[in-house]
Amino acid sequence: MAFEVEPTGHEKTVLSELQGAWQGLRDEVAEQAGFPDWDRALFHIDEAMSWESVRNIQHMHKSLVLVRNLLCQDGVPVTVKECLEAVNDLMNETLHALKEGEIN
Repeated sequence: MAFEVEPTGHEKTVLSELQGAWQGLRDEVAEQAGFPDWDRALFHIDEAMSWESVRNIQHMHKSLVLVRNLLCQDGVPVTVKECLEAVNDLMNETLHALKEGEIN
């Protein structure tokens, strides 16, 4: 019988940073509520932060594409777009680490 191995420090760090970036984006969208499609973006952000997505980065990436499409419109506050960029950067870092075998 095989035992589960605890995630490495790098895996914990990159995933923790990604989750923190999602939380920051969620907070900023909620704080700046009222711009076009903010409520739809919030729904997909919550979906991206769900356990299903945390356990399946590809699913989280699909949610990011939806969120990015909603938040790249005119009228979205700059602070929201900056938080989105942080999520996007960390998602790219996470996907790269996954591809390189640095995380499972």
